[in-house]
Amino acid sequence: MKRNDELSIPFKCKRSICRNYFISVIIFLCFLVLPVSAFGETAKLMAPSAESNAAKTTSDALKIPSIGSLNLKLKTSVLVEPITGQVLLSINADQAYAPASMTKMMTGYIVADQVKKGEISWDDVVTVKENASKTIGSRVFLAIGETHTVKELYTAMLVHSANDAAVAIAEYVSGSEQQFVERMNQEAQRMGMKNTYYINVTGLDPADMPITFRPEEKAENMMSAMDVATLVTSIIQNHPEILEVTTIQSYKFRVSDREPLVNTNWMLESNKNTKFKQYAYEGLDGLKTGFTDSAGYCFAGTAERDGMRLISVVMGTESMDKRFTETKKVLDYGFNHFEVKQVVAGNSTAKGVESVPVKKGKETEVPVLTEQAVHFMVPKGTDSSQLSFKTNFEVEALTAPFHAGTKTGTITYTYQMEGMDTVQEKTVNLVAAEKMEKAGWIRLLLRSIWEAFTSFF
Repeated sequence: MKRNDELSIPFKCKRSICRNYFISVIIFLCFLVLPVSAFGETAKLMAPSAESNAAKTTSDALKIPSIGSLNLKLKTSVLVEPITGQVLLSINADQAYAPASMTKMMTGYIVADQVKKGEISWDDVVTVKENASKTIGSRVFLAIGETHTVKELYTAMLVHSANDAAVAIAEYVSGSEQQFVERMNQEAQRMGMKNTYYINVTGLDPADMPITFRPEEKAENMMSAMDVATLVTSIIQNHPEILEVTTIQSYKFRVSDREPLVNTNWMLESNKNTKFKQYAYEGLDGLKTGFTDSAGYCFAGTAERDGMRLISVVMGTESMDKRFTETKKVLDYGFNHFEVKQVVAGNSTAKGVESVPVKKGKETEVPVLTEQAVHFMVPKGTDSSQLSFKTNFEVEALTAPFHAGTKTGTITYTYQMEGMDTVQEKTVNLVAAEKMEKAGWIRLLLRSIWEAFTSFF
């Protein structure tokens, strides 16, 4: 009598067949309710630092000359590109010196901020007090009881560097010059200006202030070139309207005045058809000059060409015209040898972190994008597609549901120009490219079963 074939199968084999059959059923059910991406659900392990596949900068980029070749005659200088924050030139840039009337940029910043917040208005009328009337140096000869609008005094302060106008505004805003100075020092700390200290709103040496209004402490206004550049950057970013004032060539303060006030900045591009034409610089639209015996001749300037803005600070030059000729050397160094390149577009996929895991979602991962564009300062002539930079990213799994644009991590790009000590670094958020709904309980249950079986077998 023939034995049944099934009975001839060993027990161990039968158990294996049952197990495989059961697994096949589970796989079939999972395919019915889960997207294909579920079977790639294991989170991708991101390397903490990934080198881009880009090649080195091409030899077409211009060779950057040494700073020493500029033969600058000054105490301190710095050249900064405000978008990337890259320092292109630095000479004693963190050493504090007397800033003279460049001090008035902070005075102007705070006044503009007060107007923006609605604390004061440009049309407010200011009555001149004793302190302003006795302030010497560059001035508009304000008298006690004389009245002018905030805008009139503000313009005189920035165009003609009027010390008395600066004091009059400060007293109107804060009640006294010294109370306004407290705000200036607080604002400097907030901006990260580590080598700055103010004792007055004008930049005058203490001995030149009216005796009864001098501070008791034995100190003077001090700023480093780097701090000046930081202040100019804040002006450009937060109060660009100040540049509209600093581009005014001349200003008639009083109707009765015979001659208008002339801008102390000879480098304005608009001066190309004036007696200052030899100093006029293409794209230059601000900001502030300064001079005292202790400070020497100073100038914080900013110019924009072909979409790139640079900030130049020179302090302690030998003469009135030298502060402009030295500034030209510094700005030329920047515009002739550097340019800003976009290396990563906003809302683009970052190589090496195309998606992140999703918990409890209909899908098990979601594509991610960079929230902002990334720009680097590079040698002029550099091909951005061949730029070599590094990335470092940190990501976390998202839990559904969530909206498109939800932050899921950060990615940091770093780049260093050959021959430059400083490293450029930019961190941007990584965000979900699309929304994600929460999966139903059946989907989650079957996914858990699948995970259990795949990990067991």
